[in-house]
Amino acid sequence: MRRYAPTRRSILAAFCSLSIAAAILCGTRATRVHAASQPATVVPLANPDKVCASCHKVIYDRYEQTAMARGSGVATDGLLPGSFHDKTSGIDYSVFKRDGAAWMTYTRAATSKQGELSGEQQLLYYIGSGHRGRTYLMQQRGQWFELPINYYTRQSAWAMAPAFDNRATMPAPLPVDPNCLHCHATDIQPNLSTARSRFATVPFRQGGIGCSSCHGDPTQHLATHGHGAIVNPAKLSVARRDSSCIQCHLEGNAIVYRPGKSLAQFKAGDDLADFAVYFVRSHEEGDGRRATSQYEALLRSACKRSSGDKLTCTTCHDPHFDPSPAERVQYFRAKCLACHTAPAMKTHHSEEQDCAKCHMLSRNTTDISHEQVTDHDIEARPTTSASAHFLEAASDELVPVGGFPAGDREYGLAYAQEAQQGDRHAAELALTLLTEAAAAGASDPELNTRLGYLQQISGQPEKARASYTVVLNADPYEPSALANLAVLDAAAGRLNEATRLLERLVASDPTQTAAGLNLVYIDCKLGRSVQGLTVLHQLETASPDDPQLRTYERTGNLGQQHCSLAGTQ
Repeated sequence: MRRYAPTRRSILAAFCSLSIAAAILCGTRATRVHAASQPATVVPLANPDKVCASCHKVIYDRYEQTAMARGSGVATDGLLPGSFHDKTSGIDYSVFKRDGAAWMTYTRAATSKQGELSGEQQLLYYIGSGHRGRTYLMQQRGQWFELPINYYTRQSAWAMAPAFDNRATMPAPLPVDPNCLHCHATDIQPNLSTARSRFATVPFRQGGIGCSSCHGDPTQHLATHGHGAIVNPAKLSVARRDSSCIQCHLEGNAIVYRPGKSLAQFKAGDDLADFAVYFVRSHEEGDGRRATSQYEALLRSACKRSSGDKLTCTTCHDPHFDPSPAERVQYFRAKCLACHTAPAMKTHHSEEQDCAKCHMLSRNTTDISHEQVTDHDIEARPTTSASAHFLEAASDELVPVGGFPAGDREYGLAYAQEAQQGDRHAAELALTLLTEAAAAGASDPELNTRLGYLQQISGQPEKARASYTVVLNADPYEPSALANLAVLDAAAGRLNEATRLLERLVASDPTQTAAGLNLVYIDCKLGRSVQGLTVLHQLETASPDDPQLRTYERTGNLGQQHCSLAGTQ
């Protein structure tokens, strides 16, 4: 699930906390024990594809067994029970069924240096077919989150979710993002404007990738008994045909959405370039080591260079059918021999029938731990060294994948994402590009959020304030703009303004612990103990093992300053 890849947290979380601490400064108990919960009622998911089986039964029956069809569903239907001990955090996790519901529990002994921890969460829906792994969604105070643990099929074991391998404490859950759900479920629901992880009912209404994901709305087709319009990706233009697959099989180093667009809005028959631009570093163009980067690797393969537009994903893959492990080698060898028709190819390495073993190596993924992917950079003699595989160019500039059109806005936003990782050169370049894009008339929330951040860290607070104000006028709950404008307000002594911004942020995303603690400190200093304790409880519910939260609750210290609510509890 890419959103491990994320999710849009504040782009200045740590800086935000330190900045407010410098300007104004900024445990309930060390023990975290939660009482057993009563199971919630799980909203059942629809399966409108059953009507397709009346005319396409063979295709339907085969497709129902594929990984795509099983990409998500009700947790109890796809429960993978198990337990594991995370050595780094000292926490024991268990996933199991109780009283007809799915649950996760977490416990840590009182003797642990991090403190005792105990709690449970009901699991409502699963995400992931189980081909590579699976995780689950839960709900807290009406908001939806993804578990911080993951099941890895290759190891047949549970472990921490990607990016959480070395966390000394239990990480905060990941807010559910419609863009991430898009590649695992159908009929994705929009999140509410007041909170990015809050939905009117459920995040999605159909489990797995349904027929409509590739064939569009079937209403007219059904009303005319199969004679009405339906999308057939094979009959679309090349760009729209390929978009049917690469909407979920293209990742890149950075993804930049067009103004007002998101992946969750993509419909069958659309051109992906109208929704987003994907960038890769020039020396990694075609990187086959990301978990969903098959298309970018395929573009530089010998097969694609030779065949051009004639070669597409469905040349080798039947989207309605997953060959069994016993069938895979001969199934894909036949695909190779369909193009490589020279008589000598029929006996080429007859002792090794699996073409992929030599020409499509399995590589460890760089973005999901415990996993390997088949590198679609198909070459006669692919390098076996992952590090040498991508050193053909000395430059490290970002380039769009597949020739998608991109201007200053798109390049600037891509480099801004690189700047989040501490790349100063990328930050300078992003600031220049986004400033030029804004001068040319670009003014969407994403641009102004990133531009404001870059202006803020480069010592231009008034320009940053203006950028954030534009963002919040268009989207009052944009988390990064809320957090970072609060930093500026607090630094300027405008505590009431900072408080209002932080209250809105914590209400929309209680996993923003650093910003939330700044709010608690302000409330404490202003004598608003009831408000401060309410915020603390929100933060504790969302992130019960956050070390900064524990320290403040135990000592009243945040940064170099002190203000304790302990005496009011």
